[in-house]
Parts: sequence; structure tokens; C-alpha cells
Amino acid sequence: MDFETKIYTRIGGYGRYNRIVSIFSWFPNFAVTLNLFCDVFYTLIPGSYHCKPDPALLPSGFLFSNYSRQGYLNFTIPWVNGSGLSHCELYKYPRNVSNFIDSIPKEIVPCTRGWEYDQAAALQSNYVTEWNLVCRDYWKIPLQHICFMTGWIVGYVLLGTVCDWLGRRQGFLLSVSLSSLLGVAVCLSNSPVVFLLLRLSQGAMLAGVFLSSYLARLELCDPPHRLMVEMVSGFFAIAAELLLPGLAVLCRDWPVLQAVATLPLLLLLSYWCCPSVFPESPRWLLATGQIHQAKRCLQSFSIRNRVCLGEDIYPAENLLSEIDAEYPDDTQPFYHSVLELHSTRVIWRNCLILSFTMFIGTGIQYCFIRNLHSYSHNFYFSYFLRVLTGALGCIFLCLSVNRFGRRGILLLSAIITGLSSLLLLALTQYLRGVLVLLLSVLGLLFSQALAMLSVFFTSEVMPTVIRGGCLGLVLASGCMGMAASSMMELQNNRGYFLHHVIFASFAVLSVLSIMLLPESKRKPLPDSLKDGESQRRPPLFLSREDNLPLLYTRRGASEYNPDNYSRLVTATRKMLIKDNLPYKIVVPSQSPLLPSNSEVHCILEEEPLREDLS
Repeated sequence: MDFETKIYTRIGGYGRYNRIVSIFSWFPNFAVTLNLFCDVFYTLIPGSYHCKPDPALLPSGFLFSNYSRQGYLNFTIPWVNGSGLSHCELYKYPRNVSNFIDSIPKEIVPCTRGWEYDQAAALQSNYVTEWNLVCRDYWKIPLQHICFMTGWIVGYVLLGTVCDWLGRRQGFLLSVSLSSLLGVAVCLSNSPVVFLLLRLSQGAMLAGVFLSSYLARLELCDPPHRLMVEMVSGFFAIAAELLLPGLAVLCRDWPVLQAVATLPLLLLLSYWCCPSVFPESPRWLLATGQIHQAKRCLQSFSIRNRVCLGEDIYPAENLLSEIDAEYPDDTQPFYHSVLELHSTRVIWRNCLILSFTMFIGTGIQYCFIRNLHSYSHNFYFSYFLRVLTGALGCIFLCLSVNRFGRRGILLLSAIITGLSSLLLLALTQYLRGVLVLLLSVLGLLFSQALAMLSVFFTSEVMPTVIRGGCLGLVLASGCMGMAASSMMELQNNRGYFLHHVIFASFAVLSVLSIMLLPESKRKPLPDSLKDGESQRRPPLFLSREDNLPLLYTRRGASEYNPDNYSRLVTATRKMLIKDNLPYKIVVPSQSPLLPSNSEVHCILEEEPLREDLS
């Protein structure tokens, strides 16, 4: 059955209850974003740090009282032109020297007693300063981020399939429970290896929380409200990013910040006790053939949307009868997985294209953010500028996508992202700082819009039976793009130029592939694999004359309404099978006036005989 036309409007549409559930589905987005971007503060290297002076490396006759603090540091730590005191080296003097002059023989050795750090942004201690992950151990920082993104990739792929098999609500509750438990365990980690493994596992569960809430929210909306509901969830994520620096300043230490970030996940456990605030998706239940659960869910939505169920002739009662007529009593649930993509053509192509655009949208942001550092090295400048461009990207999508279509705006975002990247590659050395800043901001804005719209577009064109798995694949490709930036840092940015060239080229290539996508504006969500395969690419340029038929006739209003007729038939059938009828049917005592079938047959046989005798 077509969910939008035959079911959705008859259970109240996007009514009061659907709006309440949408509001509760926004809070998981806030909690997930808070835990995701905590990683930025955990792995932030302080702006200034140096080795702790080691008295064992100084001459035996050295007197600390003869030197100021800065003079003492200059005597023990080498000076690097352009960056101040060396981060990783100390001076080692002969023990028997008594005349401390500039030409005294000395050698340079690595740090022996640890490091002294200035305060990192907002936090006094973080993952870096806790375990001295600088100099020779610097590679562990990008490795931690890569492992964290690997957890998200695994979570998106596996828990997306879980949402297709167990349902949106079950996938959500499983992910929230495990992510809360792992968040508490991260606070207690006592080594970088334990911290890395726990963050990897928590990232996988956070991916499930985001994915299941995104699916449940989308499948409760009608086509006019889908975009706005999803974009409002994006504003909740932006609010979490804006709030995070203030929370870091108040918490001071990373375990306290981790505990505060885990608190919203613990509050989401209340959804377990209140099924009404996060119900199962009735669309998914019907698409997978779970008829009894779907009927109960539809009745619950009807009651909470204040659609009456008391009499036989009411729409919702008739709807349940139509569902009984549509699906046999012995219908067994059937489930699908993303492994069935190999047997499809259109769905596989759409998933591949949108994964490609998502990968570009997240991976190329590193190039634009790195250009911002050339304008200002202040951490908060690049952080809040990225958040601001994300908010502007959400506003841009809200104002344009419903008017110009998903495919057109996705194409525009890819074009502007690619052009900004190419201009920065070719003309950075010839442009002034302000122009580099403007191009970087423009590219950052549209690359974030490209990523957000790729996710939303995927959720609309993928069929319900495998929507979780396909959306998980697209989101996993986005995490791969984010992990690519950490791979550049792992190599100390030696491959940055090649990274920028590759992603700029990919952005140009994506323009061609986006034209192969269908348009989903104002269209119902596909439920089965057959629905997903029936989506076709509209022409890029459609003239007004192309829609006109050869001969145009005005049709009159039809008096036949199949919905009203089916309601009348259902109500009449139910009324006839009732025991308490308002009248009594009695068998007549006399024979009927009309002859029976046997009598009619005898009369027809006697007629020819009478004609022959006459």
C-alpha cells in the first residue's frame, strides 16, 4: 500500500503527535555532536610547550640563583629561529665546566624529564598533555582520530543494517545504552591505548544513535515537512558545537568534560521507559510485513493525533480493514540487507554517487580550514568560523532545496566547492590574505552544504527496507573523508598539496555524476526495492511545452470516488455480520411468487410442444 496517499493522511498526517516525536528526535543529535567534537579539544596540542630542564645535564658548578627564569630556559633549551624555544631538545653540558660563556662546548639531546605546557584552548589538561604525546609520540594523536573515525565507519555500516532488521527504535535503544556505558568508561581510562580503544567503540555506538534517530525522524514526516525537520536537527548540532567551548572552560580537565558530554546520552535512556516519545516507524513495519505490529502502531498514532476510531465508518477503522484485505493473515516478516545492492541497478548507482559526493564534502573541508590558519593561528577563529559556515549552510538549504530541488542545489554546491578549491590551488600565491579568506569561507560553506544535502538526499531516494544500510554506507564514506585529513597530519602534512589536488579534481568529477540522480522533491519515500528501482532521472532542462499533451481536453469532475465506495462496502459488510441487527430476517411461510429454476426449465420445454400441436 502507498503509505503517503492511503495511510499517512488517514492517521492524522503530520499532526500533533508526529510533531512531538520529531522534537524528541532532535535531542539525540545534540548529544551525538557534543561527544563527536569533544575530540577536537582532547587532541589539541598547546600553542607553546618545551622540555623540562634537567639539572643532571648542567655543569656541576651551575647556580640557579644567578639566572632569571627566561635566562635559565635560554641556557638549558636550544632556541629555534622563528618558533622560539625548541619543543623536543635540551642542552647537555660537560660536568666539569666552570666558566659559563657562549662558546662553551655542549651537545643537543632529546627531552629527559617530560614537558612543560602552556594551557591548551579551554582545557588545562587533555589527551596530549596527560600522556605527553608530542615530539616522538606525536603520531599517536592523528592515529587516535583515525581510530575514532574507524569506529564511526564500522558503526554506520553495522548498525545501519541492524536498524533494517530490528527496527529504528531497537537500534536506537541498543546504541544509546552502549554509548552511555562506554562514555563513562572513557572517563576512567588510565592509558592512551585504553583511551583509544574505548573511543573507537564509543564512536561506533554514537554512529548508531545518529543514524537511527535520523531514520525515525524522516519516516514520520510528509514530503512538505521532511527538509525542515531534518535541518532543525542540524541546528541542534550547531548549538552543541557553540556550547562546547564554554563547557570546556568550565570543566578544565578532559575527564570532567567527557562526563558532562556523556550526561545527555544518559538522559536519552529515558526513551527506553517512554515508548511514546520514540515509537517504532509504522512505515518500516509495513514495508517489512509486520502487519500486527503495524496495525497497533497505526492505531496509536491515530489516537494521539485525535483521529476517532469508535465507529465502523470512520477512516482509521476502514484503514485497518483495508490493510487486512491487502495483506493475508499468514504474511511473514521479510528483511533485506545492503548485500542485495548487487542485484539492483538504480539503487546501487544512486548510493555510489551520493557516497562520492559525501566523501568529497567532508574530505575537502580540511583544505579550506588549513587555509584559514594562514590568516590567523588562533584556534577559536577557525573553530567558530567553521561552525558559522555550517549554520549558514543549513539556512541556505532551508531556503533553496524545496524551491529548486535536491539535485539542482547539490549540483550547485559541488560546482562552487570545486571552483573555490581550484582557485585556491592556482592563485593562492597571487591573492591577498582577505581574498584567500573569502574563498576559503565560501568553499567551507558549500562543502558543508554538499555533505548535509548528500545525507538528506540519500535518505529520500533509498527504499525503506534497506534505507538504514544505504544511509550508513554514505555516512561511512563521509567519515573516510574526515579520516583523510588525519592521515595528512600523520605524515606531517607532507602530502597536503596532492590531497588538495585530488579532492579538487573529485569535486569537478562529481558535477557529472550528480546529473544521473533522480529528483525526490515532493515525492513519496520509496518503500520496496521495486520502488527504488523505478526512480528515473528527470531531464536537466525541461521546457514548459514538453509537459503539454498533443490534444488537450478538459475533464469534468468525476462523481465516482473509490475511497468512498470502499468505505461503504466495508461498513455494509461489517453491519451485515453483526448479531444485533436493527431488523429481523424471517423465512416466508408461502412459496415465492416467482417460479423456481426447475419450474422455469419445465415451462421452457413445454412451449415447443404446444406450438407443434397447434
